[in-house]
Amino acid sequence: MTKTTASAPVLGTRALNRATLDRQLLLRRSGMSAKAAVGHLLGLQAQNVKPPYYALAARLDGFAPEELSALMADREVVRIVTMRSTIHTHTAEDCLTLRPLVQPARDRELTHFRKGLEGVDLDRLAAFARDLVERRPRTMKELREALLVEWPDADPQALAVAARCKLPLVQVTPRGLWGRSGQVALTTAEHWLGRPADTARQAEHRLTGATPPGEHRLTEAVRPAEHRPTRPADTAPPAEHRPTDAPLARPTPTPAPAPDATVLRYLAAFGPASVKDMQTWAGLTRLREAFERLRPELRVFRDEHGVELFDLPDAPRPAEDTPAPPRFLPEFDNLLLSHADRTRVVPQEYWGRSWQGNQAYCTLLVDGFLAGVWKLDGNTLVVEPFGRLTKAQREEVVEEGQRMLATLYPGTPYDIRFGTVVQK
Repeated sequence: MTKTTASAPVLGTRALNRATLDRQLLLRRSGMSAKAAVGHLLGLQAQNVKPPYYALAARLDGFAPEELSALMADREVVRIVTMRSTIHTHTAEDCLTLRPLVQPARDRELTHFRKGLEGVDLDRLAAFARDLVERRPRTMKELREALLVEWPDADPQALAVAARCKLPLVQVTPRGLWGRSGQVALTTAEHWLGRPADTARQAEHRLTGATPPGEHRLTEAVRPAEHRPTRPADTAPPAEHRPTDAPLARPTPTPAPAPDATVLRYLAAFGPASVKDMQTWAGLTRLREAFERLRPELRVFRDEHGVELFDLPDAPRPAEDTPAPPRFLPEFDNLLLSHADRTRVVPQEYWGRSWQGNQAYCTLLVDGFLAGVWKLDGNTLVVEPFGRLTKAQREEVVEEGQRMLATLYPGTPYDIRFGTVVQK
């Protein structure tokens, strides 16, 4: 512990809990739009289709699932692999800036598949795969089969993973739309959004909200035609495959954007936090230098174990006795996955209780902490608390469950009961 850290004010577990819940829009529902919330939260975990909708239903006042679905249909939000190599729903702007930021993690991921990629020129693979998915969206199966024709001695799964790691691939609609079904089909973010991914310089300015010198900011209301989305990739006319001996353009390497602006945004959504906390959230390493550059602009605290925590000077840090109403969260909500030390939300005695094997469960917060799991079983909302709830808490949980169901499934009758979700 440094001398500076030793003299920093201490934030206890409940203080950290209330501060994080406030940043996560979970102490009280926010009136911000769905798009603004997705941006503020730096994306929503979206391994499955429904979690982003459940996440916003718990956080926004007046939210309707059609709002997020319309944003996805209009390509203002997209589904793409970013933090921790998992699918997130991001705004179009963050898709083009955060994806380059986490590229080092995707490069590390590829090292686990190097045996299946012996003899494969990864730059050529990226160019070849880009051509394939920009001609029309491809399923992973189609991508594997096409790449295997070009590299018959490679492992097909490794080839598909390499394409996903080397390219910013988004899942095209109707996948992700509320009440619609659709298999996963992929194209590049640049093709889907009709604009290129940011360079390091552009990304840094975009993340901070500043305008790069010599450039004009584009508003949603006035956006030149060349920056508007092109014809939907999933309706593009079929085209013959490029001959395998045709030259393929190699991507021009660009440095990843500096993480400083993202550090500030992370603290606004998840702080106060340590360097390891943000590294856990992003799936990145070596972020200490960015925090040190920003130290003069930040407040420094420490937790009860002496770990140094950083925060924005004017960020909300509510009193630890601030009421925290129950909230129904989806599986893998980022609230539970974005800190190295998760005890600010997950009591130690409940660690590992929200999943079983590869099965993750939707989670329930009571008094701001993980307190149970839930599921929809037909027309019944089943809630399984981990411990005993008071009569008042049970009533609040039922009331919150009714609100969630009315938000996401208006007009549909549902029963709510306390029972077993995780089968022993």
